Amino acid sequence: MPVLSILVLALTVVALIDIITRDDSQVKHMPKLVWILLVVFLPLIGGVLWFAIGREYPEGGIRLGRERRERPAQRQPSAPVAPARPVDTRSTEEQIADLDREIEEWRLRDEIAKRRKDQPGEEA
Repeated sequence: MPVLSILVLALTVVALIDIITRDDSQVKHMPKLVWILLVVFLPLIGGVLWFAIGREYPEGGIRLGRERRERPAQRQPSAPVAPARPVDTRSTEEQIADLDREIEEWRLRDEIAKRRKDQPGEEA
């Protein structure tokens, strides 16, 4: 029984130190004062909740032990590779101007085709 009490006390102390030294932007769900009161009045539950949901962890998660080396990604020969999507660097105004030119070009082609059909004596 004394071992459990020592573990709960250690969890409480570590949680309180972590809450106090942590920046306000790294505390989630409740203000720091509420977390401190929760850990003081409910040591076991408060400490576990603090480390489970109350604090902000780094993006890579918790690092325990020694660092692992990243292995180079192995490409699977059977997996198809999707081609990169083209990126249009033109402004919106440039795109609209290009579309207007294209519309005008098609209108002129239709007009030329219509005139060729309407001309008597010439066969297309």
